Amino acid sequence: MELPLETVPNFSEGRDQATIDLLAGAMGAHADLLDVHVDGDHHRSVFTLVGTEQDLAESLLAGVAYAKERIDLRGHEGAHPRIGAADVVPLVPLRPADMPQAQSAAKTIARRIADELELPVFFYGALGGGVGPAHFRRGGTEELQRRIESGEVRPDFGPLQLHPGAGGVLVGARQPLIAFNVNLRSVDVEVARAVAKTVREADGGFPGVRALGLDLPTAGLVQVSMNVEDWEAAALHEIVARIVEEANRRGAEVAGSELVGLMPAGAAAAAAGSALRIEGFDESRVLELRLLELESGAG
Repeated sequence: MELPLETVPNFSEGRDQATIDLLAGAMGAHADLLDVHVDGDHHRSVFTLVGTEQDLAESLLAGVAYAKERIDLRGHEGAHPRIGAADVVPLVPLRPADMPQAQSAAKTIARRIADELELPVFFYGALGGGVGPAHFRRGGTEELQRRIESGEVRPDFGPLQLHPGAGGVLVGARQPLIAFNVNLRSVDVEVARAVAKTVREADGGFPGVRALGLDLPTAGLVQVSMNVEDWEAAALHEIVARIVEEANRRGAEVAGSELVGLMPAGAAAAAAGSALRIEGFDESRVLELRLLELESGAG
């Protein structure tokens, strides 16, 4: 059975509902829109869509065009780092064997964004030699432009000049990940940064975990914001347990957590099995998932 591709574009708008609705309508006209996550403190919205390679190309072109028209980074203030109005556009295969298709789609979409919308496009992940989005976001758009002019960084497609209002676009192809945030009752962002360091792979934490400590002034909280890139190697319930422990050590407590977008069923099953203390519980024990397997096998 042929599965669609997924895309999870992140746009630098989390406060203007009219723009968010326009983005949803523009992209949803070409592909199936499954989820929209909006965060005012991050000043960011994350859309989850599925479709064929062609459907997603048209969907993303429409979304990036609206972002270029309506989002101006020159007046943008948000907790989440960014280099573009349409900041990051990942193509995601729903099974590992489809990664070549996702990479092909990413290359096609990157070229069209550059050619049709005249925005510089930078590859990240496997298409970009292994560098992540943080490589480009470091120092913001002014620093990125300086690095382009010095020859340190070069767009893979498009002009050598970042768009004054819309910046550039990061495009990649990656496996499914879990974007997951844990909020702490504290007004000291250094607490969140210290806790993030304990779970982040780069500082000896969990494998495949990228983590930042961010301030949430509207909520009066701070946040450990994470991408869990290998949920089988780093279980969510184990990460949360570490955050609870490290936050308590610093005089803070966990206020709650949030999922950004969607997550693989296997990760949810593993977390449920841990919470319920069911030995060996995984997605193979979930009725609806087993029925879907039978249905796909019959197709």
